[in-house]
Amino acid sequence: MGEKPVLQERPSSPGAEEVSAERTVAAAVATAAAAAEEGQPFGNPGRPFNRRSPFFVGMTAAAGVAVTYGLIQLIVSARDVLALIGLALFLAIGLDPAVAWLVRRGLPRALSVLAILAAAFGLLACFLALAIPALVEQGGRFVRQLPGYVQSLQDKSSFLGALNQRFQLQQRLADFASGKANLSLATGLLGAGQVVVGAAVSVLVVCVLTVYFLADMSRIKTTLYRCVPHSRRPRVILIGDEILAKVGGFVLGNLLTSLIAGVATFIWLQVFGVPYSVLLGLFVALVDLVPVVGSTLGGVVVALVAVSVSIPVAIGTVIFFVAYRFVEDYLLVPKIMGRTVEVPGVVTVIAVLVGGTLLGMIGALVAIPVAAALRLFLREVAFPRLDRS
Repeated sequence: MGEKPVLQERPSSPGAEEVSAERTVAAAVATAAAAAEEGQPFGNPGRPFNRRSPFFVGMTAAAGVAVTYGLIQLIVSARDVLALIGLALFLAIGLDPAVAWLVRRGLPRALSVLAILAAAFGLLACFLALAIPALVEQGGRFVRQLPGYVQSLQDKSSFLGALNQRFQLQQRLADFASGKANLSLATGLLGAGQVVVGAAVSVLVVCVLTVYFLADMSRIKTTLYRCVPHSRRPRVILIGDEILAKVGGFVLGNLLTSLIAGVATFIWLQVFGVPYSVLLGLFVALVDLVPVVGSTLGGVVVALVAVSVSIPVAIGTVIFFVAYRFVEDYLLVPKIMGRTVEVPGVVTVIAVLVGGTLLGMIGALVAIPVAAALRLFLREVAFPRLDRS
């Protein structure tokens, strides 16, 4: 039985292959042109990929791992910038109710934002007009009283003398004055200057971003809501608006309670003759923006300054801040923010501690609104699903 002849394929010429490829591309171009003329500028989508194929599953899993790792690295590298962006967005959400109120009164949104900014800068200008002369006067008083403080350092029976004996304050000041620690002083001043410049730049960035976010808040919300499927969009809009309302209520209420804390501190210090009352009142108002721990920190600093007047005044200052903390926690906060935020006291403390540990002062500041949003999500979404399962 003879072997079958082997059929050999006829090699096609290179010119024929090029002609065939050109015809194929030309046919595709003609099809694309016809689809564009029919009102479909990008043609009809082709058949979807087979998502169950091993290759597609493997590539999808690998791409998911790579994207997740890249996002984590990006967040870690840009955490400082992201914190500033988040703070600016937080402040914009807090000021948005005031802008919305002006818009409902018939004022265009751009003019409403400008009105809120003008009011904010006006309040800042009034505050500086009142605070700067007092700060200059109290700074001059400190310079005039500095020799007395130095003399008190040598009196072992005084409070400053006890501190000097324990920590050698006078010797350290003498070292700085004699030039023995000029390098350390220069390094410290350079570091302090860098901190001040960095803080100023951060404040400027937050202010600019807040203005942009506040001007485009409606567009930002619309874009985010469009990312949700149409069937779930109405419920997400209702929950999202409720969360934004809680954040706005918290920001405005927190500003009001901080103003009350600063004014009350200033009045107390003025009555009992504690020096630097304006500066300390401003300090308490700023640190009171941080819930739970802010007023406590401010009270400790003010009580230490009150020791320079007398021990009874310092003890009275401590009692004042304890009483004020009680009034703020059980009277002011429930009246001003309790109805809007609706976060239990134990959740407030835990949220502030966790937020402060993770993101520092910014984390402590936004902890309560985040806890309120999480509580709303659990109540409206998670718990109903768990009850039905």
